[in-house]
This record gives sequence, structure tokens and C-alpha cells, in this order.
Amino acid sequence: MAAVRRWSEGMSSDNIKGLVLAISSSLFIGASFIVKKKGLKKAGASGVRAGIGGYSYLLEPLWWFGMITMVVGEIANFAAYAFAPAILVTPLGALSIIISAVLAHIILREKLHTFGILGCALCVVGSTTIVLHAPQERQIESVTEVWDLATEPGFLFYTALVLTAVFTLIFHFVPQYGQTHIMVYIGVCSLVGSISVMSVKALGIALKLTFSGMNQLLYPQTWAFTLVVASCVITQMNYLNKVMV
Repeated sequence: MAAVRRWSEGMSSDNIKGLVLAISSSLFIGASFIVKKKGLKKAGASGVRAGIGGYSYLLEPLWWFGMITMVVGEIANFAAYAFAPAILVTPLGALSIIISAVLAHIILREKLHTFGILGCALCVVGSTTIVLHAPQERQIESVTEVWDLATEPGFLFYTALVLTAVFTLIFHFVPQYGQTHIMVYIGVCSLVGSISVMSVKALGIALKLTFSGMNQLLYPQTWAFTLVVASCVITQMNYLNKVMV
């Protein structure tokens, strides 16, 4: 308890806001997976399944309800990045996995095995450890500062590796193994997500500064980050739907 008290006293108000938003985001996103999966199953029963390239789920109201729930969660997650460091917000996304696993066990009747329970426990331990040791975020005065960090050689090299892996998965492995190996779709979503974190953080900072009176919408970097976020979200949503059916 003493450690938790010292941690809470050392947390800035922005970090606390980010923490609350991130946890709320996990609740909405975790629940949305279950609703969307029920919608996908219902749509797949009367049309072409998303897993084999169908889009009949776009006409299913239940899927759209799940989608709206996810959007609410993503907005909360987006806002969390504007207030707290990415190293604090990102690991809390693991809580949505636990929520999805528990709800799937209860609602979808998908049995939660011992290894699943162990995985959920590791998510809790890992998230708690990172939250308790999250560093204070340095003040960002302009979206151009984030752009300078994103265009450093180290991060550009990482981005090139990720994009190479993503395109290899999409154009080589998805056609051959997508229907039989779920990790192919998950790999695409995860790799693209690792790129989107930087852009979401940058866009959140840009909007936060804009609302405080320092207009960041005049910078082309803001719109570049917006384009990256939109591209990542569309890609992730497409392959996430294929995973769930």
C-alpha cells in the first residue's frame, strides 16, 4: 500500500487522466470484440464470411453496434495518449484482452483454458508493473518536436523493417496461409499497431495544443500523422474482422 501511495503522489494530474481514460478504453474495446464477433457470426450465416473476403457484416446492425462501442473506446484511448506517456497507455490495452477473454467465456461459450487464465494473469502483472514505474513525460511544445523524433534514423529503420514485414505478410502469407493460420492476420494487426502508436500520440498532442490555443493544424506534420493513423486503423480493422470469424 505504501508503494501505491508513493506512486499516486508522484503521478501528475495528466498521467492520472490518461490512466483513467486508458482503463475506460479497455472496457469499451474489450466488450466491442464480443459484440462484433456475434455480429460477424450472424452475418456469416446468411452471407459470405469476412474470413474469406466477404463484407456482408456491413449490413448487420449488431456488428455496427460493436463498431460504435469500439469507436468510443478508441476515442478514450486516443485522448489518453494526449495526457499520458505512451509507455503508460499502451500496456493498459492488454486489459481489453482480459475483458474479451472473460466475456467470450461467459457470452460466446468459448472455454477459457488454464493457459488462457495464465496469459490473463501475466497481462495484469505486466501492465501493473509498467504503470507503477511509468516515467514522467517531458513537455512537448509543438507537433514538429514529435516529427523530429519520428524521423530519427533509428525509428525510420524500425519503420522500414515493420513495413517490409507487413507487406510480406499481406502479399505472400495471407493468400497462402491466412485461412489456416490465424497468426498471419494477428501479425499484420500487431505490426501496423506498433507504427500507429507514434502517430496517435502525435495527433493527440497536436489536438491538445490546438485546443489550448496553439494551433497545430497549420503544420503539414499534423496531417501526415493523421494520414498514418487513418491508414493503420483501416488496415487493422480489415484484418481484425478476418481474425474473429
